[in-house]
Amino acid sequence: MTGSDNPYAGSFGTQMTGSASFGQPAPAAASGGDLIKETTTANFTKDVLDASRQQPVLVDFWAPWCGPCKQLTPVIEKVVTEAAGRVKLVKMNIDDHPSIAGQLGIQSIPAVIAFVGGRPVDGFMGAVPESQIKQFIEKIAGPAVDDSKAEIEAVLADAKALADAGDAENAAGLYGAVLQADPENVVAIAGMVDCMIALGQLAEAREALSSLPEDLAKDAGIAAIGKKLDQIEEARKLGDPNEFERRLAANPDDHEARVLLAKIRNVEGDRTAAADHLLTIMKRDRAFDDDGARRELLSFFEVWGPKDPATIAARRKLSSILFS
Repeated sequence: MTGSDNPYAGSFGTQMTGSASFGQPAPAAASGGDLIKETTTANFTKDVLDASRQQPVLVDFWAPWCGPCKQLTPVIEKVVTEAAGRVKLVKMNIDDHPSIAGQLGIQSIPAVIAFVGGRPVDGFMGAVPESQIKQFIEKIAGPAVDDSKAEIEAVLADAKALADAGDAENAAGLYGAVLQADPENVVAIAGMVDCMIALGQLAEAREALSSLPEDLAKDAGIAAIGKKLDQIEEARKLGDPNEFERRLAANPDDHEARVLLAKIRNVEGDRTAAADHLLTIMKRDRAFDDDGARRELLSFFEVWGPKDPATIAARRKLSSILFS
């Protein structure tokens, strides 16, 4: 599924357009001028020691007459630029500024020393290949982090918080922004469809689910949203819940009425009442509908999710019935 045929990128996806550009580095982070600079003996403390307290700094000791230095320069500058701010590169001409190299005991160039927290921690000598420089940076700065993935995870968390608070419209805007960047993100797809359901757009939700490729439709989170939609559509056809309440008042063992009322209470959002009705049937008659109350309760759990408080409470009650 591509962005052009993304069914979620319409009315919702345009509400939070500012959140749709994931993983774009800030101009300063991508600027070679900010990441690579020459230093002097006078500026070494500021450019290297102080700067390394914020991020690792590689110091390249070189000289104009050094052939291997000329080989190393374009390679290390390329790798540092591609690292996009994970490290800085400071170059020091030892012909003009020999004292720092002498203090560090550098006797051969090119020599690259990594500073972290204001002190040297590692280094290498010679015109090493690009792959080795990358490994060195990874050792000093840690493995590269996919900023776009981290940003998407943060936006998904914000969207869920909004949805949980009942703000389905703004949650949908965030889910739409994620889907613009990652059209096959199953968490965002499930969240978007759930927002459609919360906003009463059941036909649109059904269409969105039916348009998914088979591999996405099989995702557990998306399948649970599909089951939730099934439950809502079924409950709408069941009739007046007051009638089922009257039937239960007249006959507490009217299990059929109790199951139907549980289904209605579930889609109304009263999960505790829905679970309690089914648990009551299990206490009184496990054989009813071939243990249908338990099966219905498990289908509720699938939609609610394992961490939902209603699921946790009902599972505890269910276990006491099954294993008492």
